[in-house]
Amino acid sequence: MHTVIIRDDDTCAFTPRACLERLYRPLLDRGLPVCLAVIPEVRTEVRTPDGRREGFLTSGRGPAGEFAPMAGNRDLADYLRAEPGFHIVQHGCHHDYLEFGSDDRRELARRLDRGAAGLREAGLGSPVAFVAPYDRMSRGALLEVAARFKVISTGWFESGRVPRRWWPAYAMKKLQGRAHWHAGGGALMSHPGCLLSFHHPPAAMLTAVQRAVDGRAVTVLVTHWWEYFRHGVPDEPFIGVLHEVGEWLASRRDIRVVSFRDVANGTVRLNGPGP
Repeated sequence: MHTVIIRDDDTCAFTPRACLERLYRPLLDRGLPVCLAVIPEVRTEVRTPDGRREGFLTSGRGPAGEFAPMAGNRDLADYLRAEPGFHIVQHGCHHDYLEFGSDDRRELARRLDRGAAGLREAGLGSPVAFVAPYDRMSRGALLEVAARFKVISTGWFESGRVPRRWWPAYAMKKLQGRAHWHAGGGALMSHPGCLLSFHHPPAAMLTAVQRAVDGRAVTVLVTHWWEYFRHGVPDEPFIGVLHEVGEWLASRRDIRVVSFRDVANGTVRLNGPGP
């Protein structure tokens, strides 16, 4: 049996509900849960290192001002609450560049708690899982996040960023070649990269996903809603690939699609090779 978690990053106050509905209605109607990593209070001028405004801002529309809280987009928040197939994950706080790469634990804690409060104010509950912007966390960030969440989902784990008290568990993970492991009282999960991305040829993505899922016991599939609607324009071939992936997952009796909450409550066993 193979287990898959679908993780979509960067839902925020700028996200049109129609985009999520277009992408995920075929998956939701097949009973496939989707974990949305939601930015609680997005900074409205987040920029990439090359100076470009982030795609999750330019692919939607939001309010003026320095920050845009999820609670301010009632239409989107109501939509997310009404759809039981969506599972909310906390995605940082403001999504500043490398927001959780700092070692200032007081500031890290402030952002974590402010982000959690922002999701509650939007009526989105208290998520059990956390995703750091740009998949980067410092040693201090890992400790602060682990104290608040049962699951941490990221791209990879580096020895220089793993807390020293976790080193024995980390060494065992590396020795056994496991993608996912336990430390700090919770589950730490890596993923095989963003296999569903406009950076890849559409014709190659389904095969890449199939290979990743068939090669692992538990796979986190990461994508980003705004990549399918860059600057508000639907990328029809790319959207078609996502729907093909959903159809393939639903067709396989040896694949189950779950949420991070299933990991947190212990109904999913973590094992299999990985970084």
